[in-house]
Amino acid sequence: MTHFHETPEQQRLRASVAELAGRYGLEYFVAKAKSGEDTTEVWEEAARAGFLGVNIPEEYGGGGAGLYELQIVAEEFAAGGVPLLFLPVSAAMCATFIARAGTEEQKKRWLPGFADGSARMTFGVTDPAGGSNLHRIAATARRDGGDWVLSGRKSLVSAVDLCDAMMVIARTGDATTGKLRPALFIVDRDTPGLSYEKKPMVFTAATGQFDVTMDEVRLPASALVGGEDGSALRALFAGALNPERITFAAWSAGLGRYAVDLAVRHARERRVWNTTIGAHQGLSHPLAMAKINLELARTFVQKAAWLYDNGQDISGEVANMAKYAAGEAAIKAVDQAVQIHGGYGLDEEHLVGFLYPMVRVAHLAPVSREMLLNFVAEHTLGLEKSY
Repeated sequence: MTHFHETPEQQRLRASVAELAGRYGLEYFVAKAKSGEDTTEVWEEAARAGFLGVNIPEEYGGGGAGLYELQIVAEEFAAGGVPLLFLPVSAAMCATFIARAGTEEQKKRWLPGFADGSARMTFGVTDPAGGSNLHRIAATARRDGGDWVLSGRKSLVSAVDLCDAMMVIARTGDATTGKLRPALFIVDRDTPGLSYEKKPMVFTAATGQFDVTMDEVRLPASALVGGEDGSALRALFAGALNPERITFAAWSAGLGRYAVDLAVRHARERRVWNTTIGAHQGLSHPLAMAKINLELARTFVQKAAWLYDNGQDISGEVANMAKYAAGEAAIKAVDQAVQIHGGYGLDEEHLVGFLYPMVRVAHLAPVSREMLLNFVAEHTLGLEKSY
């Protein structure tokens, strides 16, 4: 049975994360991003408070809660002006996948570190040529005795420089047959043959994006996660991609909330004629619409997380819908917040303009809005596949 209220524990978690984020804020985040630094202080405080491992089983040092609690953490950090873009990658994708599909050895090796913040892992999915098409993965993994040997490239991989390892999806067997037999591997960052180069990006973020090259990277058999029998792709969506989409949706909704808060503050204080600009319906109505759409999106994100925690989102339908709804609501909220600020919306002092490229990412990553619509058209509406 679903409920439209959060438990006292969830409410306390939300308030605690909001308090921590509020002590840093967007000014701190932008300063870190512009100087090319990581938000280490926030990450370490979040780890000490137990926020990073809230969804990790207690037996491995985590909080023993679920994805619902993790989306609270992602949303409240973003709503406080500290949008931790890497949180959906390390905590939602990697930690959840290892907890669900990893061996006991892998769980003991990684999950306690995820929980206390001492370990980070990124995820390499996209091949340069394949883009959103997982059936065009060109990275290969072949057996060599008891080892695996990986070759290929990955693009737009987050925070490689800050991570201990990268989880990589590669094709096993003959890469020329067209039959997808994906497998996932954990690759330590300092493994011989692995190299990476930072990719210049136009948006301001404390998390860098990288191109990764794997040149005959040799791994032990224990690096394989989730098996090699073709079931890895199903496990990838259930254990990694869907949690990432839900957490990223919460991140987007948090950014939208922060933008609305900035806009409301400005609209209450700014006087151009005889009243505050917030009294003009040309500004107040779009802002009210942004608030309504954000609340609708947040409700669906929370539903998606609840369904996931209770094992009811098998297809990933609500994860994709949540990602779409939050991305749409957030970008419209930020656009309206900039508009309310007028010319000040694009100056550095008022900061709101820095939210533009951040929230634009929500239309592109971790899956584009077009692919989300393709999914709903095909799997929910039953229409003919268009791609």
